[in-house]
Order: sequence, then structure tokens, then C-alpha cells
Amino acid sequence: MGTQDTLSIIKPDAMKLKYSGKIIDFIENKGFTIIAQKKIVLTKRQAEAFYTVHKERSFFNELVDFMISGPILVQIIEAQNAVSFYREIMGSTNPDEAEEGTIRKLYGTDIQCNAVHGSDSMENANIETSFFFSKLEMIK
Repeated sequence: MGTQDTLSIIKPDAMKLKYSGKIIDFIENKGFTIIAQKKIVLTKRQAEAFYTVHKERSFFNELVDFMISGPILVQIIEAQNAVSFYREIMGSTNPDEAEEGTIRKLYGTDIQCNAVHGSDSMENANIETSFFFSKLEMIK
């Protein structure tokens, strides 16, 4: 597949617990290059727009409230097969089911407070990265 970009979000739970540096080290040690990064606080409207694909799901409002509960660190990360590789090193959505040595096993606490978000497809990676970043913000 070659080099790809994907979105990574270090979520409010991991930021509050001061895990962002450890997660960045983890990502870089796995061979990813961070080509854009910023710390932000989402508004409710922004979080609703970002997670609009889940609008009809029962957890939507809880997810939005969680994602606006504190700062997040959004990143565009680059590597060979970045989308699938990042999903592999993130681990299962539920940290209890995640493989040892994955980000969510190391830094997540439950299915919502699971430390990180990553794009689930190349199409969504393109949508999600452009949601948070302009081309001017990407350092390649």
C-alpha cells in the first residue's frame, strides 16, 4: 500500500492523566512520523460534526460530552499502511480486550476512556484529517 496519513486523537482521559508524551513516544517508536499536531478543546458543535456518523447511535450524546470534557491532541501521523498499522497498535476499542503492548491496553481504562482514536479507513482518514488540519499545517 505504501506511505499513508491517518488521524490520531489523544482523548481527554489520556490528556488528563498526562499520558500524551508516552503515547507520542509509543507512536514514534513504532515508526510513525507526526506531520501535524495541535492541542485543542472541541466545542459541542465541532464534536457533533466530527462524530456525525454515530448520530443515531445510543452512545452519541455521551461520546460528544466526553470529547468536549477537556483538551485533546489531534495529529496526522504517517507510515507505511498507516491506517491499518495504527489500528493494530491502538488495540481493541475495549482496553480489557486489547492485546498486551497496545496503546489502549497500556493507557485506556474502559470502552469510552480508551486513550486514542484512529481513522478506520483511508477514506475516513482523508475526511478526518481535513476536519482538523489545513494543508498548510502539514509538514512533509
